[in-house]
Amino acid sequence: MKIISIGEILWDVFGSQEFLGGAPLNFAVNSQRLGSSATVFSAVGDDPRGRRALEMMEQLAFSSEFVQVVSDAATGAAIITSDGAGDASFSIERPAAFDCLHVTEDLLAQLASWQPGWIYFGTLAQTNPRNEEMLHTLLSLTPQARRFYDMNLRQGHWNAALVERLSTLASVLKLNEAEAKTLWELASPVHPFSLDDFCRLWSSTYDIDVICTTLGEEGCAVFSQESLNYYPGFSVKVLDTVGAGDAFSAAFLRGLDQGWPMERNAEFANALGAIVASRAGATPPWSEADCLELIAGTGISDEEIKNNAENLTASLNDQRVGTTGRQRKKNKV
Repeated sequence: MKIISIGEILWDVFGSQEFLGGAPLNFAVNSQRLGSSATVFSAVGDDPRGRRALEMMEQLAFSSEFVQVVSDAATGAAIITSDGAGDASFSIERPAAFDCLHVTEDLLAQLASWQPGWIYFGTLAQTNPRNEEMLHTLLSLTPQARRFYDMNLRQGHWNAALVERLSTLASVLKLNEAEAKTLWELASPVHPFSLDDFCRLWSSTYDIDVICTTLGEEGCAVFSQESLNYYPGFSVKVLDTVGAGDAFSAAFLRGLDQGWPMERNAEFANALGAIVASRAGATPPWSEADCLELIAGTGISDEEIKNNAENLTASLNDQRVGTTGRQRKKNKV
């Protein structure tokens, strides 16, 4: 599987500590660890953080072929604060280097010649109109590629119109439950939120094949083929959540591309996300053996996993909706 990941490279700054990150880079690094051929199209500044970013990518054995060095702006940085539960909030200065891509027809042709099976993008970098225009152009040059939209809404760095345009491009959408609630309140403010209603609305409005919603330690919910199903997560001691969702995305896309049964796919993605959340930094060391060990530690069979997922789906639907089996409407935004 070949993947082009488009968007920000930045440093996650926790007080005096700095970790290389940015969702597109985190996702691509984890995808490569899972056996895919992945590259990231982004930029760093001609500054110490930019040089350190390139050095770190080399240490991670990750290619920087499509990472530009620009003098227009500094390398991106996200000042991160975490609450007692390990949940993070971000402060990001703009413009950053990833806002200053030097895009030419030759460069776009070079990216297209890579013949990706998937193109990954988020919201943050696309708030720059030139970046969004470039994304549309690249997608037009790679009609064979499916599109994974990892929403990742950051306060002050998104707007509803942009999210709607990007959703139109997506084959697969990943977001968290808080993001789903925020979008529901904008799209249907007079109706109470249910994840099932949101997924039906967003899928039908924007013609999205799969919507995956992460639920923290509860796991994830996947909407596909007109059905929403819940898959339980894993209990770990959370160190910080930065990068956990990106690792989850990489694992989920790998399983989706390889045609894994959804129970198996969601289980592995939940395990990898939990492992990354239990370790420092956005791309900490991990192995597939770590994930399998965590899964094996549950001591349950594949059939029990499937049954538990079905039971959790029914239980959480009861909690989130209040009733089960009622008629749903396919509303339009």
